[in-house]
Amino acid sequence: MSTRDARGKRVLITGASGTFGRAIADRLRAEGAMVVGLDMRADPERSILACDITDDTRVADAVGQAIAQLGGLDILINNAGVGGPAPAELPPSDEVRLQLEVNLLGAWRVTAACIAALVESRGRIVMLASRMAVMQLPLAAAYGASKRALVAYADALRLELRPHVGVSCVYPSSVRSPIHGSTAAAGLSLEGMSTYEPLEGVVDAVLVAALSRRPRRDVTTTPRGAVEFFLARHLPALTDRIVAKTLAERTRSGAFDGAPLAAGVVARQRGTR
Repeated sequence: MSTRDARGKRVLITGASGTFGRAIADRLRAEGAMVVGLDMRADPERSILACDITDDTRVADAVGQAIAQLGGLDILINNAGVGGPAPAELPPSDEVRLQLEVNLLGAWRVTAACIAALVESRGRIVMLASRMAVMQLPLAAAYGASKRALVAYADALRLELRPHVGVSCVYPSSVRSPIHGSTAAAGLSLEGMSTYEPLEGVVDAVLVAALSRRPRRDVTTTPRGAVEFFLARHLPALTDRIVAKTLAERTRSGAFDGAPLAAGVVARQRGTR
């Protein structure tokens, strides 16, 4: 895949202090890009500005400051995201609302604040989606719903901005990072339902999306991810059966015993409800 030179590109990354954001920023800087990050806490040494992306006013202020600092904007990478336990059968909790607010509406806010600068530079927008945007896993409905909605937003944005701005979605699977901590603490770890992939592959995919000469609509991060993406898009009933079988095996093994949020799943799988 032919890519453009990163040298001199002006890049804004959300969630810049996290596992993905830090690695992406480091790679881009190493290749000569100018990078400013947004995160909850400022880090002047890493050119990270404090910004709560759930706050309209703070987003407008921080994005304006970042664009002024960079002297314009060529690439926006919407990386910020949160996860957590959220069974689909239960009413929406604060956890659910937070994931939708950050993963979907946060990206929407930041993007809207960047549009004028990106149109001027004929730039690129990269959305960090997830394999769960196309292949939902149980007990984590909010994360999958937020990422599927993010892809729908990207699809609409792509049509509105073409040919001035390219919009790409990147689909990582599971990477070991703190984002899984709250799910594991609730007894709903998805260990055994996902295959972990290396962080480097995610970074490579983001750079392909950001720097390809022609915008890529969808970018997967591993060969296995490409197969899963194809099956989920074209044979969803098959992927449903695979996930359902894995869930049943995990439940029978006692993986969710003692987890209140999984009580319904456990009872139904064991035929007691």
